[in-house]
Amino acid sequence: MIPGLAQHYTRFHVSERLLLTGHSHQAWPDVAMRGVAEAFDDAAALVDGKWPRAFAKADRLRRAYAALIGDPGAAIALGASTHELVVRFLSALPLRRRPRLVTTDGEFHTLRRQLGRLAEEGLEVVRVPARPVDDLAERLAAAVDANTAAVLVSAVLFEDSRIVPGLDELARAAGAAELLIDAYHALGAVPFAAPPNAWVVGGGYKYLQLGEGNCFLRVPVHACEWRPVVTGWYAEFALLSVDAGGDARIPFPSGAAAFAGATYDPVSHYRAAQVLDFFAEHGLTPEVLRESYQAQLAILAEAFDALGLRDQVITRDRDTPLDRFGGFLALRCERAAAASQELLARGVHTDSRGPFLRLGPAPYLSDVQLERAIAELGAVLAG
Repeated sequence: MIPGLAQHYTRFHVSERLLLTGHSHQAWPDVAMRGVAEAFDDAAALVDGKWPRAFAKADRLRRAYAALIGDPGAAIALGASTHELVVRFLSALPLRRRPRLVTTDGEFHTLRRQLGRLAEEGLEVVRVPARPVDDLAERLAAAVDANTAAVLVSAVLFEDSRIVPGLDELARAAGAAELLIDAYHALGAVPFAAPPNAWVVGGGYKYLQLGEGNCFLRVPVHACEWRPVVTGWYAEFALLSVDAGGDARIPFPSGAAAFAGATYDPVSHYRAAQVLDFFAEHGLTPEVLRESYQAQLAILAEAFDALGLRDQVITRDRDTPLDRFGGFLALRCERAAAASQELLARGVHTDSRGPFLRLGPAPYLSDVQLERAIAELGAVLAG
């Protein structure tokens, strides 16, 4: 826990609730409400004139994401979800010439479902086993051939929180294939530096406490003239004076603007701007947050081990040091989904993915709260 932080989350009642969903949906600081009100006030006062102010909030978000991936000058496209951004990315690939996509069997549903549907339509989708993770990047590189358009992989696996090593080497080994990294489970929990030639997708719904509607795509420099097939009219903002009538080729701007969408709800960006300022004011840098998460994972792991539960019922990866995990503790449990529901009935908010019960701390939770949550877990599984 970061001292004094919980007092700024009164609307979410973080001191009275055991919210171990920090890897999925963190509480928002109270200042987020100020952003929502500001968006309403601007719309009411300015009507269509609100957009310059809304675009300023969007630019604030772009700068923050660029800094978080270690590239302050990055070209950043925004979207309501990673799915819409990934679809625009996929639509820009030369899939007629290189109809092969390489990924893992441990990706979040955004990629799992969309790539599966594309495979049904004839694309070759190669799913490399995500485990063991230590040589995953090497095995992904080995799966790339001359027909491969892109490699798509997470920086931190969403099921078990394992950090994927070797992404810089993978970026160099991918050759002509594009590399897209899903950094959603890294940003705000693990300091992250994007390989220069990689695409990066992610958002602020989890560790950054920005809430829904705040996702991004980093467009690498070599793709500044790309022309995605899935394109919104916002990509024409700088080109509206161009006559695109008749059979003229659809014009595109350079850089991230080519991957812009269309009219959106700007409230999410107003909320995000307030939260980003709150993080800056309280010194919640990736390094500070990483230290907090590592300390909280150690508390959870020690308390869990002290329960003495049989490995056949529930266990954790004790062979891997905690510093190789992201921001949550994954417990392999024979009835993970049922255990999560039983914990909820006891006031402990968790979730599950496949065989993993996921416990996600957050910097506003105290050590005592974490220990109480594990005690409730012990009561559930001892019954």
